[in-house]
Amino acid sequence: MEARSLYRMEWFKGLLLGGLVLVLLVAFLPGCSGLPSLEGRSVTRVDRETGDTFLGRTVQPLIAAHPGLSGIRPLQDAHDAFAARVLLAQVAERTLDVQYYIWRNDMTGTLLFHALHQAAERGVRVRLLLDDNNTAGLDPILAALNSHPNIEVRLFNPITTRKFRWIGYLTDFSRLNRRMHNKSFTIDNQATVIGGRNVGDEYFGATEGVLFADLDVLAIGPVVEAVSEDFDRYWASGSSYPVERILPAVSEEVQRQLTEKAKALEQDPAAAAYMKALRQSDFVQEMHQGGLAFEWAETRLVSDDPAKGLGLAAPEKLLTARLAEILEIPQTDVELVSPYLVPTAAGVKAFAEIARQGVAVRILTNALEATDVALVHSGYAKRRKELLEAGIRLYELRREAATPIDEDKHKIFGSSGSSLHAKTFSVDRSHVFVGSFNFDPRSADLNTEMGLVIHSPALAQQIEAQFNDRIPLSAYEVRLDENGQLYWLERRDGQLLRHDTEPGTTFWQRAGVYLMSLLPIEWLL
Repeated sequence: MEARSLYRMEWFKGLLLGGLVLVLLVAFLPGCSGLPSLEGRSVTRVDRETGDTFLGRTVQPLIAAHPGLSGIRPLQDAHDAFAARVLLAQVAERTLDVQYYIWRNDMTGTLLFHALHQAAERGVRVRLLLDDNNTAGLDPILAALNSHPNIEVRLFNPITTRKFRWIGYLTDFSRLNRRMHNKSFTIDNQATVIGGRNVGDEYFGATEGVLFADLDVLAIGPVVEAVSEDFDRYWASGSSYPVERILPAVSEEVQRQLTEKAKALEQDPAAAAYMKALRQSDFVQEMHQGGLAFEWAETRLVSDDPAKGLGLAAPEKLLTARLAEILEIPQTDVELVSPYLVPTAAGVKAFAEIARQGVAVRILTNALEATDVALVHSGYAKRRKELLEAGIRLYELRREAATPIDEDKHKIFGSSGSSLHAKTFSVDRSHVFVGSFNFDPRSADLNTEMGLVIHSPALAQQIEAQFNDRIPLSAYEVRLDENGQLYWLERRDGQLLRHDTEPGTTFWQRAGVYLMSLLPIEWLL
């Protein structure tokens, strides 16, 4: 007994001592003193005189033929989405403005870094704005790119403790918990790619691991200038720090090594096979045949005030307010696709209210077996019954079902993948949103987001057709039985299968999600 008591006492003393050491470490570790000054930061803005570029001469006649409208080309296929970015970077002559939440140090990430560097070598001004939450391991690359006279790199809400990044979250959580989730790739102020994809192999169909079914759009016309102006707002915001004020400079040898890595990668068999697949993509084929087909539609950019990154944005300056202003109250139907769906009590109430008005609401999200963030799934799972009781129809994408059902590559949510990542919805068969916004508290209240609202019955009908025809074949439909219990319907090989427990999961996975759903962290999800 005395030995146990002594052990417990020593354990408790050790815990106190460890806590004290951690507090002292956080308080006195070099680099935790704060962010550098933004005084004297360079000022650059969108170049509006780009009509004489190759891209300008190509798209301006099309735009002139459709006054007031923007041309929209959905990029459903992962290979098309990557090819569009690379080809547009290759034809850029004046400017490349690039903004992303995640940029992986993998094959596609390296190839796109190389494309930016090659553009800069041709004299193109490149501005690269990355959220700093996912840049671990990229510091030498970013510093090397930034050393080029035509490339400037900035980090949004940077972490000053580069080696032990977790310490930054301990000392500055309220700021670092707010991230820039925006995604845009804009060329010569003439064309832009907006949507749900980050930069990485899993987003562009270049890995045998988890692939994301996603959706971007290529846009030309008036909306491009709005995207360029929005990039300027973020570039000049109080959260965007020149990388040279955060990272140490690198030698010319490091810069040379990075260039050699990209060149060597182009000879890699896996990269060669991927590039061959790109050359066969619909997007590339249409480009070689002399033109791309666009849907011409009234299109508006919606974006959060970048001050949201510091918790300083006024409510009326948020994306959610803009969406409500543009779309007003749905009258007939809502089809929603969100990979990370956390409706909250307020969201369930809002969905229930429009359902009571006779609006048909259908939602597609990831099944537990398909999600890459089980914690977020817990915020959705605890609201399923309430949503179903309100009359909302729920579908959960199966893990293996994001692969093509047939050879048709024109599915609106992407043609390959094992996890849903597209963020889109249609309202009243007339308006479509495509962007970075998830229906969760993090997107609404913490992270900055952006997207396009496209007035296009044709695109809206494509989404409706997916819910009518394809989604029931590739997703579980969640229902309530006569006792108020959940069950899942699966359509496979012409048969209708019923699952009374969450399909494709183990008891421990379900138990873990249930326990996570009890935590008071919904506001963080």
